[in-house]
Amino acid sequence: MFATQNPVEFEGTYPLPEAELDRFMMKVLVGYPDAGAEQGILARTVAGFEADRPATYGVTRVTDAAGLERLRATVEAVRVETQITAYITAVVRGTRQAASLTLGASPRAGVSLLKAARAAALLEGRDYVIPDDVKRLAPAVLRHRVSVAPELELEGVTPDAALKAILDKTEVPTT
Repeated sequence: MFATQNPVEFEGTYPLPEAELDRFMMKVLVGYPDAGAEQGILARTVAGFEADRPATYGVTRVTDAAGLERLRATVEAVRVETQITAYITAVVRGTRQAASLTLGASPRAGVSLLKAARAAALLEGRDYVIPDDVKRLAPAVLRHRVSVAPELELEGVTPDAALKAILDKTEVPTT
């Protein structure tokens, strides 16, 4: 499932409780498109694309439920060494010990980070996870699961900045 979220400052939007946010695997930040991409959106609209009419998407099915299950099994077969699971654990636990955060990530966050790292390794053509997979995906997997201390938030500290500090001080395993 994919969902979109408007900023809380928009009228009619409300923040989700932490327990609900924790059920989302990732929070990917998407800004406005560049001029070329925005022009492409308009060109596709002129050519007949309508968001509420799936037949206009130009999307062709590439697999079925059985194919998705095979893909899931392939991801689950991606090797994860003990040093990598220890690294994930250290990063997640680091969010609970950081003075910059008032809410750290849950064990569910570690599971999501592990699953995301496995999928990333597969997409990179590897059958094993490396620390860089974890480091690259940690912000997307963790940013919506942590809360920055209010006094630091007022100073402009973001969840991503707090997570970067945690990642920078967490020892990276050598594989």
